Amino acid sequence: MGVLLIHGFTGSPASVRDWAEHLVADGFRVAAPRLPGHGTAWQDLVLTEWTDWYAVVEEELRLLQEHCDQVFVGGFSMGGALALLLAERRGAEIAGVVLVNGIVTTNDKRALAVPVLRGFVPTLQGISNDIAKPGMDEVAYDRTPLQPFHSMTKMWREVRDHLDRVEQPLLVFRSVQDHVVDPSSGRAILAAVSSTDVHEHLLRRSYHVATMDYESGDIFAGSTAFFRRLTKD
Repeated sequence: MGVLLIHGFTGSPASVRDWAEHLVADGFRVAAPRLPGHGTAWQDLVLTEWTDWYAVVEEELRLLQEHCDQVFVGGFSMGGALALLLAERRGAEIAGVVLVNGIVTTNDKRALAVPVLRGFVPTLQGISNDIAKPGMDEVAYDRTPLQPFHSMTKMWREVRDHLDRVEQPLLVFRSVQDHVVDPSSGRAILAAVSSTDVHEHLLRRSYHVATMDYESGDIFAGSTAFFRRLTKD
């Protein structure tokens, strides 16, 4: 069994490393790629767009399929949008989807200004390390480049337009206190997918980067149980 884990916007695989290591210890083959423009300097992210990020996760899916009869996908934050996009486009090739504070829309009115603002201001303050647990670092940029952010919003629209194509079993973890992603994304996803096997788990002690927060163990154990339940004999 293979699992593809996808990190979030301006972040790095550090945000899903513990999750990946837990799954490896449980017997899964795991890929957790660094998306183009991430994990280096924010200036590198400016040179990319959402299609570059998606191309990497599609390639990682192909590589996992060379070794695994089944492949599951898990996504944190923007990684959740990429996971849903894979599910929409690759159908039965994806055996199940786990989302951790996945984002496909926002009610933040500042996002509406980005298409214009990006022509005058290259970056805004970063959105990293929204973690309740002290001493944690998701290794993300301290600036948010507006050009790739704008590209990400285009990807959100692409995902939302085809959520009805998501038919795979779906496990959603959502933090009640999330200072990055508002509840509109979770509502939009659950309202539009065609999946009949859907479970939402609310996290009450963790902030946005829940994979590194107080309830990370619930995410790790819950996803393992979810994947094993769906495993073919």
